[in-house]
Amino acid sequence: MSVLDNFDTWKGFLANRIQQAQQQGMDQQTMSAVAAEVGDYLAQSVDAKNSEEAVLKELWNAATEQEQQAIANIMIKLVQKQQ
Repeated sequence: MSVLDNFDTWKGFLANRIQQAQQQGMDQQTMSAVAAEVGDYLAQSVDAKNSEEAVLKELWNAATEQEQQAIANIMIKLVQKQQ
């Protein structure tokens, strides 16, 4: 099963990556920039595997760059709250 097949699996994967970044001393702004880059890649290169990802992809593609940064920040907050 791919990380993208299940939204909870995807959130767990993202949470692990954020935790690793924090342990390596990466600040919130850098993590946000990386999350935005990942969002760009996923929106352009990966087909949504479930309804949650489809919604995120549509929101991402409709958003301005500033709004995409906000979406990335929200995803980081979402997974950090679940840790």
